[in-house]
Amino acid sequence: MRRFSKRNSLVTLNEINITPLLDLAFVLLLIFIITRPMLDNSMQLNLPKGGEKPGKIEAKDRMTVEISPQGLFRLNGKPMKLDPMLEQMKNIARGNPNAYVAIRTDETAQSKHVFAIINGCQKKGIEKFQLMTLADK
Repeated sequence: MRRFSKRNSLVTLNEINITPLLDLAFVLLLIFIITRPMLDNSMQLNLPKGGEKPGKIEAKDRMTVEISPQGLFRLNGKPMKLDPMLEQMKNIARGNPNAYVAIRTDETAQSKHVFAIINGCQKKGIEKFQLMTLADK
């Protein structure tokens, strides 16, 4: 017969099981990958075709203005009226000399809304613009 010693039953684990931690990390990574594109495009728009893919652009410098086909405006995802939006953009541009306006508009939207934003920004001293389109393939 085999004798059992008490010494074997008191052995401690020297390893930590990291499998649950890795599972959690992969799930969080997938959630981030899925939700990230939704953060940039808060309004569903059909952008016009043309243009090139932009080069290296700093996200902190961009003020994204979205215009719906009905003429509704959003600044960085927040619905706003035109005049308060222009004032807020002026304040942002005053604090950041590299700030520029990225305009996303639906291809069926009236151009008068784009012109109103560009004209208003120029009156407020904002001179840098980017008109966002779908890049040619």
